[in-house]
Amino acid sequence: MKTFARSLLSLVATTLMSSSVLAQPANAPSPNRSAGAGSAGMGGGHASTGMSGGQGSQQMHQIMMSGMQEMQPMTPTGDTDKDFASMMRMHHQQALEMARVEVQHGKSSELKAMARKIIKDQQKEISQLDRWLAKNN
Repeated sequence: MKTFARSLLSLVATTLMSSSVLAQPANAPSPNRSAGAGSAGMGGGHASTGMSGGQGSQQMHQIMMSGMQEMQPMTPTGDTDKDFASMMRMHHQQALEMARVEVQHGKSSELKAMARKIIKDQQKEISQLDRWLAKNN
C-alpha cells in the first residue's frame, strides 16, 4: 500500500511539475468543462479528424488541461499530509470527471465497467479526503 501511495504521489507531483510547461498566461480564459465545449486553442477537434468518440476525447482532454491549470497555482504548505490530501482530492475529482465521460461516450464494456468502479471508489475517497481536510484545516 505504501508503494502505491508513493507511486500515486509521484504521479501527482509529476503532473504538477509538467503543468508549468503547459501553463497559459494569467489573462487566458479558463477551459470550459461543460459537455460540448469547443476546443479552440487546443489544435482543433478530434471529432473532425475521424477519431472515434471524438466528443468524449475532447471532454477528457479539457478536464485534464483544466485540472492541471487548477493545480498549477498551488504552493506547498510545508505540511505533507495537508498537501497530499489537497492534491489527491483534486486528482480524484479529475479522475471522477474523466470516468463519467468514459461511461457516457466510451464503447468498450471493459473500460466502462472500470470507469463505473472508479466513480464509486473515487467518490468514497473524495469524501474521506474532505472529512480529513475539514478536521485538519
